[in-house]
Amino acid sequence: MPVVHPFIPVSEPELGDEELANVVSAVRSGWISSLGEFVVEFEREFAAYCGARHGIATSNGTTALHLALVSAGIGPGDEVLVPTLTFIATANAVRYCGAVPVFVDAEPDTWTMTTAGLDSRVTSRTRAIIPVHLYGHPCDMDAITVVARRHGLAVIEDAAEAHGAEYRGRRVGTLGTVGCFSFYGNKIMTTGEGGMCVTNDAVLADRMRVLRDHGMDPKRHYWHEVIGFNYRMTNLQAAIGAAQVKKLPRFVEKKRQIAGWYREALAPLARAGRVHLAPEAPWARNVFWMYSVVLADPHASRDAVRARMKERGVDSRPFFHPLHTLPPYAVGKSLPVSESLASAGLNLPSGGRLQRADVDTVVNALAAALEG
Repeated sequence: MPVVHPFIPVSEPELGDEELANVVSAVRSGWISSLGEFVVEFEREFAAYCGARHGIATSNGTTALHLALVSAGIGPGDEVLVPTLTFIATANAVRYCGAVPVFVDAEPDTWTMTTAGLDSRVTSRTRAIIPVHLYGHPCDMDAITVVARRHGLAVIEDAAEAHGAEYRGRRVGTLGTVGCFSFYGNKIMTTGEGGMCVTNDAVLADRMRVLRDHGMDPKRHYWHEVIGFNYRMTNLQAAIGAAQVKKLPRFVEKKRQIAGWYREALAPLARAGRVHLAPEAPWARNVFWMYSVVLADPHASRDAVRARMKERGVDSRPFFHPLHTLPPYAVGKSLPVSESLASAGLNLPSGGRLQRADVDTVVNALAAALEG
């Protein structure tokens, strides 16, 4: 008889009585679409958590990025600097504007957008930079901001994976022009689908609110002076978000606790040169959305390791494919750090319900899978 292992998923949402009570309240109120008290509450509370003055809830993280770019004036023919090691939504939002993503390699130490040679990627058509706080680790925002200021560029933070992460003591999302978050079901906090833009710029916040709602004049029903979008969050989604944001500090601390368990359990594999552990720069507070490792053995097949782990009841995910290698964005040039990380990177189970025994099970499965 084959051995049956309990299955450990990569992630799962943490939902409780508070979320259910809010949803029931929204249903009973009759306000289930984009108007309702929970949208306002969620925007206010999440922006405050980030340290921003304004929050603009959206239908998902991708629409948050697009809304931020359009509101910042990004349009056809413009160029936007984008890390190649990220989920495809980052580049897609640029293309939705008619703009061109210009791909930038990763830092080997933090896996985020490299700032080395960033100035050289700026042309007369460059209008913005999108730093992505990959897997919960902040980018080197001071260096990025220096380049942006020198060339008059907007900085749109893609913080979809980094709720609560900190750069030099400041939470991400407030370090540039606009910060964009996702609340998809596998994120640190969730509304099922949903997103948020946060900013300290009141004019930009008002522009995003108008564009989010079909470009309709907020003071004159059905009057539209600009072409906008239907990027609104529903009150039902916001009801979940309003409960989740209260738990966010606890979620973040649990993520960091899980990362500590992984560091301890993986230490023998790291000392043996089998894996490189997830980074945390001295100036960063990583929230470890995913606890990730890079396989160090050049002869180890990441995909074979994943398959053997799954046989032992442990799920995993590969790193994102570098965007410059995907058919819609293939540019025919190499960005070697990102390509190397992507070929050997492995995201381990990181859900907030994990206990130390689960982490040990994952690491034992990884160790066995590395042996073949």
